[in-house]
Amino acid sequence: MKFEHVFFDLDNTLWDHRKNAFFTIKDLYKEAKIEKQYNITFDDFHAKYYDINESLWELIRDGMISKEALCRKRFYDTFLHFGIDDERLSEYFDKRFQQELTRHNHLVDGTMEILDYLKSKSYTLHIISNGFGELTHEKIINSGIKKYFKTITSADDVGVRKPNPAIFAHALKISGAEKENSLMIGDDWIADVQGAKHFGIKPIFFDSLDNDLNEEGIASIKNLKELKNLL
Repeated sequence: MKFEHVFFDLDNTLWDHRKNAFFTIKDLYKEAKIEKQYNITFDDFHAKYYDINESLWELIRDGMISKEALCRKRFYDTFLHFGIDDERLSEYFDKRFQQELTRHNHLVDGTMEILDYLKSKSYTLHIISNGFGELTHEKIINSGIKKYFKTITSADDVGVRKPNPAIFAHALKISGAEKENSLMIGDDWIADVQGAKHFGIKPIFFDSLDNDLNEEGIASIKNLKELKNLL
């Protein structure tokens, strides 16, 4: 059967979360005068935040912590690493981070080109995101890519995150697609690739960080434009 439906992950597959978060946190860092008050360089702060945030997102993906716990801990644990035990400061940072994040809307290199290409080939496009629902829709609208997608499935809409099969089932139900005529493209080996594979949707791994993970029968790309060779 010919593939008709292409499901994309959003963060770091199309919408460059790493870059947008970097600029957002840098703005907040200056706004709160953190370096002046605590003598911590932004680069040191961001590097620790990045590691902590990535670990927390793995835990929320695996159902081990809640959304609320992630929001509470990501900045608190970062500040605590530098000896700053201040819940109010951490809460302020997280609130402002969510308010300001979608003011930056850098897309992953090749996003517009590949979306135009897939549309020209008559694929029906969809998004399945593990991100927070309210931010997911803002990212899609503010970055100018909403027009490309027939459906958008956010983890908050379903109550579970990839790789849980329920989120893929929900996405198929609202899209009208079938497993056999669908593809899933994403940068998370566990959530996107293994999640789709175990559900019965063919995955393509977007290896944006050069992790060189591979498995027989699973295609891998390192730039979105490479999809033109596969679709």
